[in-house]
Amino acid sequence: MNEQLARIVQEAEERLGACGSQAELSEIKVAYLGKKGEITQLMKGMKDLSPEERPAFGQLVNDARARVEEAIEKAAASMKSLERERRFKEEEIDVTLPAKKLRIGHSHPCQRALDEMERIFVGMGYEVIEGPEIEYQDYNFTKLNIPEGHPARDEQDTFYITDQILLRSQTSPVQARTMEKGKLPIRMISPGRVFRSDSIDATHSPSFHQVEGLAVDKHITMTDLKGTLTEFAKELFGEDTKTRFRPHHFNFTEPSAEMDVSCFKCHGKGCRFCKGEGWIEILGCGMVHPNVLEMCGIDSREYTGFAFGVGLERIALLKYEIDDMRLLYENDQRFLDQF
Repeated sequence: MNEQLARIVQEAEERLGACGSQAELSEIKVAYLGKKGEITQLMKGMKDLSPEERPAFGQLVNDARARVEEAIEKAAASMKSLERERRFKEEEIDVTLPAKKLRIGHSHPCQRALDEMERIFVGMGYEVIEGPEIEYQDYNFTKLNIPEGHPARDEQDTFYITDQILLRSQTSPVQARTMEKGKLPIRMISPGRVFRSDSIDATHSPSFHQVEGLAVDKHITMTDLKGTLTEFAKELFGEDTKTRFRPHHFNFTEPSAEMDVSCFKCHGKGCRFCKGEGWIEILGCGMVHPNVLEMCGIDSREYTGFAFGVGLERIALLKYEIDDMRLLYENDQRFLDQF
């Protein structure tokens, strides 16, 4: 029996010496010390011995178990040490290597243009007010002096949800909602997304952004409008920027005008950027129509105002010299990384 125990212990120690993984170590432990292990099976054979032989045999088996357990613990400690050394070697960091460059996000060209416009108008005392993108027909058309039967109300131009609810085609409804509150004077801009039934090309999209402005107070004149927008153009495009106003027609305003700025590339001499004209159209504007003031609860005999609207994408295209509006929304990383 002593020889059998010595053989088992020697065999276990040899297997532990060649052990190379935790899984193999667990197999060895089960093979010798588990419920059906070799040493455990020997203990079960004590019932076949005489009472006089059992104490000596039990002591021998316990000594063998202790030697195997000690060998297993040493093998586990050695394996843990080797694993730690391997990990240290694999995870070693060379502090002399250059650091990895972190990619930091930045604002979209449209957001940069909007931030610049908001900075300019907030500096003039205007507040930024937003409104719902899903709007009532009454606010989108009627209160803006756009009568029934006007082409702007056609389904070919406007996205209707119901007969009275639609996706707003302009941010002017925010101005109507603000005037209805009756808190005067008003100086505000309303940036936001608008929707029109347009085909997608280099200069058109069914979804784009507008920034509209409104000022309502006593004694406001066309001179105030021209001065405000000229100052805006100089802040946005440069101090030497010139402006001109051409007569136009908008239902919301009377009189109405379109504003051009001198080309900031050729300074009015004519180039590819301005198509040889020396001027670039950027927005529409005018004095708020008396009908609009009255429908929004403001006495047009006491108060006057001016309004203007500019396409945010148009400003981004001009300011950053982009020649295709579609580039702004295709999420091409090569394009966006330029800003």
